[in-house]
Order: sequence, then structure tokens, then C-alpha cells
Amino acid sequence: MKVPAMKPLIRTLFPVSLAILLSAAVAAQAQKPAASTAPVGTTGTTAEPPAATGGAAVASDYRLVSGDKLRIEVYKDPQLSQSLQIRPDGKITLPLVGDIPAAGKTPTELREVLTTALTEYNKNPFVTVIVVETMPQVVHVVGEVNSPGAQPIHGQMTVLQALAAAGGFKDFAKTKDIRIQRQTANGVTVLKFNYKDAINGRGKTLYVQPGDTIIVP
Repeated sequence: MKVPAMKPLIRTLFPVSLAILLSAAVAAQAQKPAASTAPVGTTGTTAEPPAATGGAAVASDYRLVSGDKLRIEVYKDPQLSQSLQIRPDGKITLPLVGDIPAAGKTPTELREVLTTALTEYNKNPFVTVIVVETMPQVVHVVGEVNSPGAQPIHGQMTVLQALAAAGGFKDFAKTKDIRIQRQTANGVTVLKFNYKDAINGRGKTLYVQPGDTIIVP
């Protein structure tokens, strides 16, 4: 008996077998459990406390001024977490610790002060200070100048430039006795400024800081 040729049969069955094998492989892959994409600490573990740093929207050396709006977050303590605005006296009020000076400090310095103050009530508090909104960067020039009031600060501004922005002096201004009131972490500091020395290049160049008040008697 004559055996039929096998080659045509193999050519017919091979594509069918290949398709069946590929379908099985795809089905097996679909049955594998998907890798978990949940962040660490969301299930089955204890979440780590947030990093206690100042707000990222401002420079690390930014010094807070009256009117700045802050968000104070105390980890796992919603009663102490507060949205606050620095008062005209430069302070904020937080439950338990009361009034805390804030103006003149960097967010990091304020965070450290709050952390220290809260250790009396919480053994290891994690505090975050976020600057939500800053006041416009201005220096106030008052007294015997032609255009007293708030002057915008553009970049690194000297006292001479701030006085020029205020329109210069009136006739009887005492330009040797100018004072600059500056809010610092330790309270208000008064700096003396002699205009004539400054324009003659004598003495160290003095730069203004946001919230300074320049008084021209």
C-alpha cells in the first residue's frame, strides 16, 4: 500500500499548532498576579513620618515676616496641626505652647523652636512648617523722604537704593542719623546708617531685608 506524502500534511498542521501554543502562553501570563504598586507604608506596614522641613516654595534662607501664612503640621496630631498667619507683633499662637515668635526666623528655625516646645507634651514630635503664602517683599521708608511708604524689593537691594526709590530726602532730613528697624529671631534690632558715609564709599554696604523699616529723622 502506498503511504501518502507527509510534507503537505506537516505544512497544514504546523501553523495550527503554533497558534495553539501562543494562545496557551498568553493565557498563562494573564494568570500571573500583578506586581503590587502600592507605596511602602500604605498596607501591612507602619508609614514613616513626613520629612520635617520648611516649605519648598521659598528659599531655604527666607526669613518669615508679619502677614506670612503658614501651615504647621504635627505628625499624627490633627489638633495641633494649624493654618496660621503671623500677627503684626511677629508671633503665632499654637495650642499647648501658646505664643511663639516667628517673624525673622527661617521656616527651619521655626520648626526647631516648635519641636522643642512640643517635647513637653509629645516625646518625639515631627513638625513640618509650610509657607503657604508670603507677603510682598517690601521695605518701608518713613520720615523725611519725598515718597514715604512701602518700596518693592528687587533682588539684592541696598539701603541707598531703597532711599532713592523713596524719592530722596526733604530739605531738613538728618541723613547722618538714619535708622533701620529689623525684625530678627531675637526681636527687633536697630541698625544705624550714615548716608554721607555710604555715598563716599566709607563703611560696609548695607542691604535691606523684607520687612525692614528705614527711618529718616
